[in-house]
Amino acid sequence: MATDRATLKVAPRETFGSRESRRLRGEGLVPGIVYGEGGDARPFQVAERDVRNLIAEGQALFDVEIEGQSAVPVVVKEQQHHPVRDQLIHIDLHEVRLDTAITAMVPVELEGSTDAPGVKEGGVLEHVTREVEVEALPTEIPEGLIADVSEMDIGDTLPLTAVVAPEGVKFTAEDLEEVTIATLSPPRVEEEPEVEEEVLVGEDGEPIEPEEGAEGEEGEGAEGEGEGEGEAPAEGGEPASDDEGS
Repeated sequence: MATDRATLKVAPRETFGSRESRRLRGEGLVPGIVYGEGGDARPFQVAERDVRNLIAEGQALFDVEIEGQSAVPVVVKEQQHHPVRDQLIHIDLHEVRLDTAITAMVPVELEGSTDAPGVKEGGVLEHVTREVEVEALPTEIPEGLIADVSEMDIGDTLPLTAVVAPEGVKFTAEDLEEVTIATLSPPRVEEEPEVEEEVLVGEDGEPIEPEEGAEGEEGEGAEGEGEGEGEAPAEGGEPASDDEGS
């Protein structure tokens, strides 16, 4: 639970525009805004390294202290990242009241995957839903939830109902059975590639179709030639004539 809150110290931002934002990012800073009660907005700038490390710790709730102002509890409302470098380029924070429930996205981790009977049989475990929305007091928002998959067999589906929410935390989904956390599918079978038949091509570039009975005709021709060669020539080197035989 988010009981011991970290504090993110930031500086107020007084100049705006895309050119100024590019300048800040070039200096390793990230522009951001804290939205408070009634919609009032307080722009700030912060070292990209500091805010990235804080978010990486998985704290759903933390304090932000703008220079010259008191620290206030906030949650991350929106993050923008560079599409290629995945660098944080802007962040929006939302000030919250500690006595009022809020909604937040919480990561779901799988536990016991190596013990699952279906995995041992070669099945494929897929983590379908990695984040779920919960509602709770800001101080009760969990850093993460655990889904136990150690009993899953091939063909099983693990719904959100199998995930235990901590006390004071409830899921916002209308039908928990409809939210799939993980599935275990049969082993994937790789199909053998089809062997293409070799096609003979003539000089004109057209495929040559094999003639039916070509082997038989060739055999008959060879046999006929053999008979002709077997006739002995007449004496004197010339073939015998029918008249000589009479």
